[in-house]
Amino acid sequence: MQAALALIGEDLKLVELQFRKDLQSEVPLIRKVGEYVLSSGGKRIRPALLLLGARLCNYSGPRSVPLASVIEFIHTATLLHDDVVDNAHLRRGNASANTLWGNEASVLVGDFLFSKSFSLMVADGDLNILRVLAGATTTIAEGEVLQLICTSDLEMTEERYVEVIESKTAILISAACRAGAILGTSTPQQEEALARFGMNLGIAFQLMDDTLDYIASEEQFGKSIGHDLEEGKITLPLIRTLALCNGDERADIAHIVEKELFDPADFARVLRYVQQYGGIEYTINAARRRITQGKEELACFPDTPVKDALTQLADYTVSRTR
Repeated sequence: MQAALALIGEDLKLVELQFRKDLQSEVPLIRKVGEYVLSSGGKRIRPALLLLGARLCNYSGPRSVPLASVIEFIHTATLLHDDVVDNAHLRRGNASANTLWGNEASVLVGDFLFSKSFSLMVADGDLNILRVLAGATTTIAEGEVLQLICTSDLEMTEERYVEVIESKTAILISAACRAGAILGTSTPQQEEALARFGMNLGIAFQLMDDTLDYIASEEQFGKSIGHDLEEGKITLPLIRTLALCNGDERADIAHIVEKELFDPADFARVLRYVQQYGGIEYTINAARRRITQGKEELACFPDTPVKDALTQLADYTVSRTR
């Protein structure tokens, strides 16, 4: 992240200030929950990508910071809703908002952030950016429902899983890149290239999350390890394992996935299968391929420090431990 921060560090500080400004409400709980989630950390990759994408396309005006804040508003809303759906207790190493204030408050503050995002997009006045971000939020909702439908589905294919993470995770990262291109003086070819770069980076980001849910420490990862499996989410390390294991092992995994009460011994047993059949390495290699594809999309841009920062940010995606 260092190359990116060297270029846009000051703008990211302004994004934080803009986020707090846009959280203003006559309902104190909205500000309290919103600021809690904001201050709990986060990599700010999505607003960083919008800022870098805009700079790559020669934009230097005042609109990039408010729009980067909108991206983080949308992302924060999805986190609040996700933690309720997943019954999560940790987020970024801290108690999740639903743990502290309850599911009702988390859902409703998430709704406020979504609604406020659209108000801010309308205030910006660019119909193309409104179209892109509105489309992304719709796709995210579809992805959440698709993931719900696929819960505990041991027949999940890799192709189907990529479809889920494209919708649920990668689309907002892609939209951030595309919005940056629209702000600048990009050609249609460059806009599409940046959007594809973001899509590949977003898929890789989620694939690395899939591996970290199996192998990271809870302190590093900032949320519970094994939670995906406990929630019946069949992610790529397990999809690969299920494709290679024998019938008895598959039956054992199915028994664990379908259990109502999940304990550490269950997770340890599935982890042994995943390690035995190379599910972690397979997923990391898939993420690396996506990053390679993403960086190739930037070939239509001249070599600049901003382009270098984007490629380094992409590389960071597959080297992170949280």
